[in-house]
Amino acid sequence: MTLFSMLALAGAMFLLAATPGPGVFATVARSLASGFGHAAVVVAGIVTGDLVFLLLAIFGLASFAELLGDFFLLVKVAGGLYLLWLGYRIWNRVPGTVEISGVRELSWRQNYVSGLVITLGNPKVILFYLGFLPTFLDLQSLAAVDIAIVAIVVSLVLGGVMLGYAWSAARARELFRSEKAERTMNRFAGGVMMTTGGVLILKS
Repeated sequence: MTLFSMLALAGAMFLLAATPGPGVFATVARSLASGFGHAAVVVAGIVTGDLVFLLLAIFGLASFAELLGDFFLLVKVAGGLYLLWLGYRIWNRVPGTVEISGVRELSWRQNYVSGLVITLGNPKVILFYLGFLPTFLDLQSLAAVDIAIVAIVVSLVLGGVMLGYAWSAARARELFRSEKAERTMNRFAGGVMMTTGGVLILKS
């Protein structure tokens, strides 16, 4: 794998990550509602989903992925319903409530799963890895070291961009500390999350 290929991959990943889509909207909404830490877990789920498609593309499983079209459709619908439920919870959350450790831990798992299903059900991501990526990167000739490098580049670029969105939203959240402002942010974040879920279902 050449340096040019790495830079081309990094540039393509940056454009994919920076383009507003379900992943960006969900990350920003979660950061506004619960802070940077929770949004970072959503990002971890998003990155995991991308790595799944990356491995499918590298190991020549595109045809297998096509056979799983119905499965991915199910993932999109289930993911959309899941985001609708999370958005509803955020919308109705009482300002100023403190989560106990057990609830917070469960919430982090939910955040991770939401990020994962968003990616697995995102047509843009599927098209990128199984259609566009092989056109400028010879996936069949990649050695084990090359695969590791590609995975690291994808994780760092995608994670960095998404965490940048999360950090910016978290900073905006810090500016509003009153219960009224928090309630407004919860309604906005919940609305964005539910809209994202609705888009996933309608595009299924």
